[in-house]
Amino acid sequence: MQQGCYVGGMPPLDSGPGLLGTRLRHLLDLLDADVAAVYAELGEAGFRPRFAPVLRVLAASGPCAIRDLAEAIGVTHSAASQTVAQMAGEGLVVLTPGADARRRIVRPTAKAEALLPVLEAERAATAAAAAGLEAELSFPLSRLVEEALDALDRRPMRQRIADAAPDPAAWARPGRPERAGRSAAEEAEEAEEEDRR
Repeated sequence: MQQGCYVGGMPPLDSGPGLLGTRLRHLLDLLDADVAAVYAELGEAGFRPRFAPVLRVLAASGPCAIRDLAEAIGVTHSAASQTVAQMAGEGLVVLTPGADARRRIVRPTAKAEALLPVLEAERAATAAAAAGLEAELSFPLSRLVEEALDALDRRPMRQRIADAAPDPAAWARPGRPERAGRSAAEEAEEAEEEDRR
């Protein structure tokens, strides 16, 4: 007899720390979808919320390298590079070689510059809406996010997992070959370092 998953009869999964990443992604999805809907209502259906901080930095600082954009908006070089590539596809930015051929300079297009007044109005409305949301919470979400980021800067989650379970190799499936050399996290760090150079 086959058994199925009956949501109505299943107890909900614990929403505590074990599902933290899942719940945070869901929260971000909800926030991003609603902000994207505002852009669509304004006639900018291809504009994604993650584009706005990049354009604000470019408007305030002028053309700059992807690495500098990443630092200014507080994301990884890889994340900034992906966002810039998407923006270039939407005709919002152009990339030109920097003085050092390995660096690419991001410049806003006329299309992007025409959006700046709309982005500023949206930013003000979104900030007011976010303040209203935080007023409904038991603790300001923006402050909690900053504290979490600071804590992870001091001690990354990978280290916290290793401290909680010092022998993750014991979790390996039987018969699965062990990874030789560096961990995936070490490989990702090295790739990001290469991008910065």
